[in-house]
Amino acid sequence: MFSTSEYVKKGITPPVAKRLDFAHDYHGEKYEDKYNWLKDINDPDTLKYIKTENSYADAVMAETKELQTKLYKEMLGRIKETDMSVPERIDIFYYYLRTEEGKQYPVYCRKPIDSEVEQILLDENELAKDHEFFSIGTLSVSPDHKILAYAVNTSGDEIYTLYFKNLETGELFADTVTGVAANFEWANDNATYFYSVLDETKRPAEIHRRKLGNEAGALIYKEEDSRFVTYVSKSRSEKYLFINSDGYTTSETQYMDADKPEEKFSVFIPRAQDIEYDVEHHEAGVYIITNENAINFKVLFAKSFDAPKSSWVEFVPHNDDVTINDVDAFKNFIVLEGRKHGLQFLKIYDLEKKSWRDITFDDASYAFGVGSNPEYDSETLRFTYSSLRTPSTVYDYDMRTHERTVRKQEEVVGGYDSSLYTVERFDATSHDGTKVPVSIFYKTALIKKDGASPTLLTAYGAYGISYDLWFSSTRLSLADRGYVMAFANPRGGGELGRRWYHEGKFLKKKNTFLDFIASAEELIKRKYTKPEKLIAAGGSAGGLLMGAVANLRPELFRAVVAHVPFVDSLNTMMDSSLPLTVGEYEEWGNPNERAYFDYIKSYAPYTNLEAKAYPHMLVLGGMNDARVAYWEPAKWVAKLRALKTDDNVILLKTHLGAGHGGPSGRYNALRELAFEYAFILRVLE
Repeated sequence: MFSTSEYVKKGITPPVAKRLDFAHDYHGEKYEDKYNWLKDINDPDTLKYIKTENSYADAVMAETKELQTKLYKEMLGRIKETDMSVPERIDIFYYYLRTEEGKQYPVYCRKPIDSEVEQILLDENELAKDHEFFSIGTLSVSPDHKILAYAVNTSGDEIYTLYFKNLETGELFADTVTGVAANFEWANDNATYFYSVLDETKRPAEIHRRKLGNEAGALIYKEEDSRFVTYVSKSRSEKYLFINSDGYTTSETQYMDADKPEEKFSVFIPRAQDIEYDVEHHEAGVYIITNENAINFKVLFAKSFDAPKSSWVEFVPHNDDVTINDVDAFKNFIVLEGRKHGLQFLKIYDLEKKSWRDITFDDASYAFGVGSNPEYDSETLRFTYSSLRTPSTVYDYDMRTHERTVRKQEEVVGGYDSSLYTVERFDATSHDGTKVPVSIFYKTALIKKDGASPTLLTAYGAYGISYDLWFSSTRLSLADRGYVMAFANPRGGGELGRRWYHEGKFLKKKNTFLDFIASAEELIKRKYTKPEKLIAAGGSAGGLLMGAVANLRPELFRAVVAHVPFVDSLNTMMDSSLPLTVGEYEEWGNPNERAYFDYIKSYAPYTNLEAKAYPHMLVLGGMNDARVAYWEPAKWVAKLRALKTDDNVILLKTHLGAGHGGPSGRYNALRELAFEYAFILRVLE
């Protein structure tokens, strides 16, 4: 039996965190928080408690070691370990990355277009060999292809160091820039570069300009509004550099001639609250995506950056049923990305013929991503398509002839037959009658729809981010054991447009939780599963969702898996010194205003824990997490242990050398997933 008491009989006792008197003073009132001490990383008891929880998790899961190894080998066995990406042409080179069997990280390479001689630009494995965690942020070759700029992080805290490599000699330049974000752009002189610098809250707050060989960069822009982050980008035409300042609901763009990096940037449209826009340069003018008087966005065209607004014309009008996400300008074509009825679409506009062409897809639920397509004067559009049962497939689409060519499909080693699996998409009816999309994936022969199938239901539901459903061969380890893999799209995400997002944020955030609950109930109603067989999973803001539904409907789920969960929501949002907090006001509301305070307080998972039965839980955190601090899951688990009245198992596993994304390296990621899947299988034995 999988229960706390059974492990106690074996001498495996869950940790008990000390409780110290402490109270927050909010709006003139005191709010008790006896686990606040866990925020102090310098308190030796903090690390001791984290390590004790890790040891407890390992002890409980020790009996699944053989299963974890089996799952790991299964998942690894489906992956083509020695592989390479489809080469991408940029001027006179083909750039690509490749992986080698037994190595955790990719190797970045290139070949001249008229030669088979490979040049290794960067071997991430060599750089990572002395580090527990390793991540490459920026990877950017200068316009003349002679210098590589790359940014490295070795802790998971998302603070990068920038390096420069001479690709002709292989030597590193003396230039090293610390404390930067993973953002970088070259000017066209092959020497001047621009990058984002982090402030004390780890917010990308400044843009610096520097020339190779200079001892220090020059501050050229400081974003004073702490709700915004700022970063640099470059047009596909390579004619302009941009400084972008983005909040969750407002944006502003500055532009500059990339051939004249010493000049000043000019503001395109001054920021206005709740107006978002983005610009794409074309030799004929500028395409502007904006939500001004267009909640789902529209596209305008101006003949130049300084053309009066009165002269702008509408290129793609606003549509209540269609959301516009991006516009890409090529010399002879315009590519439009968006969503309709929750599904992505691609449209191509031929500037010569003045006509549109749709790129269509067949699966009931799918995802695609348009590649970087770095060459402006190209008639080929590269994109990657996938669905829950279709492995990722790279296409080259001829925008003139409309021919679609498969360049590569992800190989599932050992054989994979997509016809043996079913993908369905249906709606769940939420508390207020709103229809919530749910997609499911399962092995057809193993599901009887008798209410007995183990089911894993996941969701995100925040920031207007769309939860796109890509194929993953790792899911086969559950699907082939008779699991239904289910994915909900609650309000707060971006799947059904900006209204869908707005209906799941601020003072409507509870819609996200109730939509997820409705999705779970719909799976039960359709006889896929039952509460004793249903597991919920989510991460980050989706982890907040997990905490909220565990409080609201604990009896609906057998277990909950929460990755880096944002569960101490009220206390974090009241602490403006923490990374991201002030910017997050535009997502959750500013709790210094009483209405928002009361609302966040009413659903914050940690705040609303109470003495009652909760599901089994696996909670994962990162000690160096810059987005959701380690203490949020730690405090949540400590308080859960003290209050819960059930005999269910709660495990907290904190990665001591990692951040928000968990362990780095592809093999480490598979081992982490094997641990998670072993927990799920053990719970539902």
